[in-house]
Amino acid sequence: MTFCLWALHAAAAEINLSRKVTLTRVPDGGIQPQVMVDAGGVVHMVYYKGDPGHGDLYYVRSRDGGATFSAPLRVNSQPGSAIAAGNIRGGHIAVGKNGRVHVAWNGSHAPAAKMGAEPMLYTRMDSAGRAFEPERNLIQSAWGLDGGGALAADSAGNVYVVWHAPAPGAEGEANRRVWIARSTDDGATFERERPAWDRMTGACGCCGLNAFADRKGTLYVLYRSATEVVHRDMYLLVSKDHGRSFDGADVSKWNVGYCVMSSEAFALSPVDVLAAWESEKQAYYGRVDPATGKMSTPVAAPGATENRKHPAVAGNAQGDTLLAWTEGMGWKKGGSLAWQVYDKSEQPTAEHGKVAGVPVWSLVAAFARPDGGFTIVY
Repeated sequence: MTFCLWALHAAAAEINLSRKVTLTRVPDGGIQPQVMVDAGGVVHMVYYKGDPGHGDLYYVRSRDGGATFSAPLRVNSQPGSAIAAGNIRGGHIAVGKNGRVHVAWNGSHAPAAKMGAEPMLYTRMDSAGRAFEPERNLIQSAWGLDGGGALAADSAGNVYVVWHAPAPGAEGEANRRVWIARSTDDGATFERERPAWDRMTGACGCCGLNAFADRKGTLYVLYRSATEVVHRDMYLLVSKDHGRSFDGADVSKWNVGYCVMSSEAFALSPVDVLAAWESEKQAYYGRVDPATGKMSTPVAAPGATENRKHPAVAGNAQGDTLLAWTEGMGWKKGGSLAWQVYDKSEQPTAEHGKVAGVPVWSLVAAFARPDGGFTIVY
């Protein structure tokens, strides 16, 4: 796949690559960064700009560990077709076969007089690597988007778009299910959506979910349930047959009687898959064993909680793990970025910090650099 050579420009905040953890702003004043690093070390990012109810997604890449990024390329062909309100409905990015970039997001526009028919939109970079194809709505029957969807892709050409919505004809959070639309031809076509799991756990209506495919093509999904009003546990789904079937487990309990508008994150480590989420206003990460699909005992962010939300996680080649999260965020309210690095024994190191300046409706992203350091985008 041939990428066009856009001019590179400096990141919005200078990066000191001599430090273990470096910080950079989202390019061009954007919000809601989502980051993937490909097998060649290229950093791919999608972010949001514009009105929180009707904005646009932009794509950039970096070949120098995030010190500079390419000029932004708009992802959505229909202006204003993305949404940022609620922090968890924006773009998701994946890198698949031959380095092709895929993006999915909750659409902001429903057809006239059809409330509840907002689309789940998907696009991919064209074969020339110069533009994104026109976005497509993948919902055929599972209408009722509220919280955010998710996206994953693998090197074999499988692409997965995942969201939660009520079963057709049903209402209420307890009847929401996780749906998956699957492509086996690198996103050219998608099968009709179907429930990912046969167990009825419900899904927290205004919460996000996330999906990830590892090096062997195993597919992982994290989502928050909603049963009997107060049970909003975090569930991990694992598929070893390219999304045809899933095994599931409750990995983190939270009894709370309201929608918490939470988000999740995944990343690769040298030996396993890292997953991050929030429960009881605290940020956690855990390790998923690729052989068994089981989650390790979760590790909590250190110190007292302050409405910790929107975690990001990254692992380097040395076995260190970075957990980053936001504090003090709320509806129409920005907050702070905080982070902690753990060693390979899951012990906190001296590398930690906190800075103000996470914008309204935003979140944070993180990735490991080839030099063993980490970069957080906020």
